Amino acid sequence: MMNGVAPLLSIIIPAHNEEHRLPGSLNKVLSFLQYQPYQAEVLVVENGSQDRTAEIALRFTERYPNLYLLREPKPGKGLAVRRGMLEAKGDYRFICDADLSMPIEEVNRFIPPQLHDFDIAIASREIPGSARYGEPLYRHWIGRGFNLLVRTLTVPQIQDTQCGFKCFRALVAEDLFNTQILDGWTFDVEVLFIALKRGYEIIEIPIPWYYIPGSRVHFLRDSLAMFSDLFRIRGNWRRGLYGPPG
Repeated sequence: MMNGVAPLLSIIIPAHNEEHRLPGSLNKVLSFLQYQPYQAEVLVVENGSQDRTAEIALRFTERYPNLYLLREPKPGKGLAVRRGMLEAKGDYRFICDADLSMPIEEVNRFIPPQLHDFDIAIASREIPGSARYGEPLYRHWIGRGFNLLVRTLTVPQIQDTQCGFKCFRALVAEDLFNTQILDGWTFDVEVLFIALKRGYEIIEIPIPWYYIPGSRVHFLRDSLAMFSDLFRIRGNWRRGLYGPPG
């Protein structure tokens, strides 16, 4: 907490081998927050990096008292996000990819006063009003193919589960991230699956999204693992690992 008061917003940035992209993104995020009328904190969760990601984030903490560095020894985006979500103090907790492919100025559309009465608000690149810039066509169709599998097997209501910008009310975040299991890329499908089973309200918000080279996803290896995870999610639900519906 800052000055004994919980911040309105926590921004959680998972960071694995992000020494090149992280400095520019942190400068943008922290500069933006300085001019907002609310209190906010930023949590960089470095996990299993083999570069200077942690060192760079630590240097930023010396200049910005609302920036915190958390470290996990193992890689895995789901692991990093879970750690950040459960250690955050904000009333609203926002996952933010380190590449900042959604302009940080858009974050205000996910919190009051611009948005009210929701449990989870997720950025979407697919619903009317959204826009993609600079994305190679092959990446777009691979993404849409995976989303078709996601909607067929797990969360048919959601058009874009994989966009890396999502906002949760604090109590919802604590419920879901204390329940979800997967440590890898498919954690957000799992979280949204559990959320729907528990009756939480999910809103998709159209955003402008810019393709930034340097994705950490290995298409062949990770795509196969993510496909397998969709069946793990269904199996986990049948075995009662996510608890009863809320």
